Parts: sequence; structure tokens; C-alpha cells
Amino acid sequence: MATFAVASSVSAARDGFLCEVTVTNATYNQQFTPLLLATHEFDLRLFTIGAPAIPQLATLAEEGNVAPLRALLDADPRVNATQAASGLTNAGASTTLQIRGRPRDRLTVAAMLIPTNDAFVALVSVELPNHGSITRTARAYDAGSEINDELCASIPGPNFIECGGPGGGGKPGHGEGFVHVHRGIHGIGDLEPASRAWLNPVAIIRITRVQ
Repeated sequence: MATFAVASSVSAARDGFLCEVTVTNATYNQQFTPLLLATHEFDLRLFTIGAPAIPQLATLAEEGNVAPLRALLDADPRVNATQAASGLTNAGASTTLQIRGRPRDRLTVAAMLIPTNDAFVALVSVELPNHGSITRTARAYDAGSEINDELCASIPGPNFIECGGPGGGGKPGHGEGFVHVHRGIHGIGDLEPASRAWLNPVAIIRITRVQ
């Protein structure tokens, strides 16, 4: 797993061309919290399957807060640019952002799924197109940093029908201890699997070089 330096956030691209990234939420009834995008060199990865999540990724997966992870990425010399959305991406809807990249740069995308405990969607280290567009799909992962109790009291976010209002916020701890493909919603708490469950992939991502 990559080691990151810590410093203040500087999100301006160092150089390169412009890409447009469209993320479509392919779930039936999950929302994506604000998306975080980064263009970077090939040897940077946000996580390794089977290894613990770095704290900044766990914060994104538990709370939907991209700021700590964005600051971490901006401080890394392998990162060319970062970009973050300002709102949610609803089921069946798309969000489009622009970001700069350099030749042979990779793109990484991440966001939390709500309502969940610590599920996140991620596209990891996909090479930017030299011209035209490419389309990729993305899975939902479990950060392994919070127990999947599926309770409103443990889930952040806006009004949910099951909760009669907003979720209570993330409650980290007692998770599996490693990042893995998420098992989905099973109805052990307040969430209804018939409405909230999903099958992978959970997102369709189109990357277009525009300049």
C-alpha cells in the first residue's frame, strides 16, 4: 500500500491536458456522497485488498468526508491534480467533473455509499485516454473500519425513510480490519435489503479527453 506524506491541500494541477469524468450511479437506491477524483502516477494506490484502510480513506467511507484524503493526495508529489464534487449523486443520476492529467497519468475515483456504514465506490488507477473516451465500471468496497450494523444511529447522511430523518453519523470501530469487496445490505438493522441492496458494479465511469 502506498505511503503518503502529510501537508496542506493544494488542488491545482501541475501541468497536462484536461479530461472530463462522468460518474453514473448504477444502484437502485443508494446515493454517492461527493466524489473525489485524483490524477496521479501509476504507483499510487488508495488501498490494497486484504490490508487495513488508511485513516483518510476510512473517514471517506464512514462519513463521506473527502477533505482529509484530498489533502493527503495533494501533498503527494505523484499526484497531478485532485477534484471534488459539491453534492450527492443519486441513484440513476450522473455527475460530471473536469480534471487535468499528464501523459500516462492514472485516474482514481472514490465516494461513500449512503445509507451504509463504511461502503465506498472506487475506480482505482485507470490510465487516462490518449484521445477520445474510455468507459469503466467500479465496485463497492468495505473499508473494514466500522461494523456493518445497518443502524440509522451509525449512518451519516440526509433524510432516509427508514430513519424518519437524517442518519446519526458514523461510528467507527469493530470492523473487519481490512478492505474487501462489500457484501451489501442484509437487513440486520434498520435498512431494507429489497430497497437498499446492490450488486456490483455500482458505477459506470466515462473518461473523455477534451483538451
